[in-house]
Amino acid sequence: MATRHALEGIRVVDFSWYGTGPLIAKYLAEHGAEVIKVESNTRPDNFRWIGPFRDNKPGINLAGGWNNFNCGKMSITLNLDNPGGVELAKRLIARADIVIEGYTPRVMNKFGLDYERIREVKSDIIMLSCPTQGQTGPDAERPGFGSVLPALIGVYNLVGWPDRDPCMTGIAYTDYFCPYLAAIAIVAALDYRRRTGKGQYIDFSQFEATIHCEEAAVLDYTVNGRVLTRMGNRLPYHTAAPHGAYRCKGDDRWCAIAVFTDQEWRSFCQAIGNPDWTRDEKFATMTGRKDNEDELDRLVEEWTIDYSAEQAMTLMQRAGVSAGMVQTIEDVYRDPQLKHRHHYWEQDHLEAGTFIADASAFKLSKAPGEMNRPSPLQGQHNEYVFRELLGMSEEEFSEWLVAGSID
Repeated sequence: MATRHALEGIRVVDFSWYGTGPLIAKYLAEHGAEVIKVESNTRPDNFRWIGPFRDNKPGINLAGGWNNFNCGKMSITLNLDNPGGVELAKRLIARADIVIEGYTPRVMNKFGLDYERIREVKSDIIMLSCPTQGQTGPDAERPGFGSVLPALIGVYNLVGWPDRDPCMTGIAYTDYFCPYLAAIAIVAALDYRRRTGKGQYIDFSQFEATIHCEEAAVLDYTVNGRVLTRMGNRLPYHTAAPHGAYRCKGDDRWCAIAVFTDQEWRSFCQAIGNPDWTRDEKFATMTGRKDNEDELDRLVEEWTIDYSAEQAMTLMQRAGVSAGMVQTIEDVYRDPQLKHRHHYWEQDHLEAGTFIADASAFKLSKAPGEMNRPSPLQGQHNEYVFRELLGMSEEEFSEWLVAGSID
C-alpha cells in the first residue's frame, strides 16, 4: 500500500516569487500538496533570470535557483492586470485550500485578490501573506528584498570583524529562515480549519520573524543596555574560547573549533598532545583564555596548520570538543551524512536536464515527503489547470487566450 503524504488532497495557489514564498509552497508540495504557481509572461518571476544556468546559457526555464525552489509544483500564466485574469484566479481559488503571496499589501488589494475578497469565493480559504514588513504599520508598503532585509533586522551589523565595515552574508538570509516558520503557521491553520470549519488569514512579517534569531542580543540590550556588534568568529560574555575557524593543511582549508567549558579545554589540550603553552596559567580558565584570545588563536592555528581539516575535526570530535571542517560546496554535495539522509533529489527537467534539488530538513516518520515532479516550465500546466481542473471547453480556453487573460 502506497504511503499517504501528510498534505495529500490539499491544493495551494502560489502567487509568490523569488525566495520566501516559493520555498514555503515547495515544502507543502514535498509533503503531498498540489501546488499551482501563478506566473505571468508579461512580468516573469525575476528569479528565473538569476543564475547559475545549465551550461551557462540563460533561459527562462534554466535558472538553477528557481528550479530548486519550485520543485513539485505546476505553473500557469495569468495576466492579473486583465480583469479576466483575476476572474480566472478567483475560479481557481474557489477550488483551493491555501493561497500564498509575498507582495506589499497594495498589490493583492489592487488585483482584488486580498483576503476579504477571496473568502467571498471560498469562505474557508487559508491565506498567507509574507511581505517583508507585514500588512500594517508605517513601513508596510515599503518594498524589500531578502538580501537587504537582514540589514534592517541588524544581522549585518553582527557579521564581520570589529575593525571593518558590516558584511552581507552572501545569501538572502531571510529566505532560508522564514519558510519553516510560515509552513508551521499554515499547518496550524489547516488544523484549526479541520476543527472549526473556518479559514484563516496569516499576516507573516519576514522582518519580525527573523528578529527571533537575535533574541539574546535584543535581551542583552533591553536588560543591560549593551549593543552587540561585530566580533569576527568570537563569542561574547566569556562564552567560549578558543572559538574560531583555524587554517589547516591544504589550499584554503579550515576547521572550526569551539571550546565552551574548562573540561572541554582539558580535553582539547590532551587531543593536541598537551604542548607546553597549554599549561600556562593564563589559559587555565575561560576568563583567562578570553583575555588572551589573540595569542590563543595564534597558538591553536600553529597546531591545526599541520593537519588536514578533516583530521583536525576528527581529533577534536573524538575528544568531545565541538569541531567541524569548513566544507566547500563540493564537500557539501559529497557529504555522506546528507547522502544517507537522502537530502538531494535528482530531477529530470524538460529543458534543464538532470539536476539535483534540496529536500526540506524535516522528515515525517509516518508520511515521508518526496519530490515527485521537477520544477515546471513557465505556463506548462495551463491546459491541465484550465481545461481539466476548471472544466473549460477548448473553445472557452481559446477565448481566454485571445482576450489575454491567460498569457
